[in-house]
Amino acid sequence: MLQYPSAWLQNASLGETIACELRLRIINGTIKTGETISENWVASEFGTSRSPVREALKTLSSEGLIRLERMGAVVVGLDVTDVEELYDVRFLIESFAQQRLAQSDVTGLLGCLQRIVDKMELAMKHNDAVEFSYQDLSFHETIITAANHNRILHLWKSIRPIVMTVMLLTTDEIFSKGEQKLHSVIDKHYTIMKGLESRKRDVIEQVVREYFADSRKTLHSSIPGRTS
Repeated sequence: MLQYPSAWLQNASLGETIACELRLRIINGTIKTGETISENWVASEFGTSRSPVREALKTLSSEGLIRLERMGAVVVGLDVTDVEELYDVRFLIESFAQQRLAQSDVTGLLGCLQRIVDKMELAMKHNDAVEFSYQDLSFHETIITAANHNRILHLWKSIRPIVMTVMLLTTDEIFSKGEQKLHSVIDKHYTIMKGLESRKRDVIEQVVREYFADSRKTLHSSIPGRTS
């Protein structure tokens, strides 16, 4: 069973760690929609007191993955509409951020993005889906941060935990399809870099649109029991 990567949990509180693991189990379908999970069960599962469990459940509730009720937390999960809407928000954030960067000198940013893509290629060679996924997320987050827009960054951070989990699952799916598919993913990141280098808003918008249209296809085969 896929577990949440321990390397991604550095400096995380116990409550955050529990939330990350439960989030993964909910999104990959290990914990089913409609199930009720109690504080006692979670505390027992993770060998902890109920205080960090409450923190974790509060977090998942704020993300819309569970609904807190008197007898426990009812799993709401993610359906196809939820996941598509998540990617709609990602598209809006990244389209705005990248077009905003058309007004800037992106030489330093492109150097940073190249180093991240180099790490993605290294992860591909070592068949390390977790590292590949993390660097993929870092690539997009670096662009969003470079746009230097506080409200856009705040919006990104509000969806980041679910995005990280979905990317972990989609990357696992991509790795199962072999090296050719992985090369195509890396090529898409180079296309984003070329769009940024052009500093033309219309070119950037088209690149981002095509990137997310293709990402949706992978998405639909990566979330067990959620998409068709």
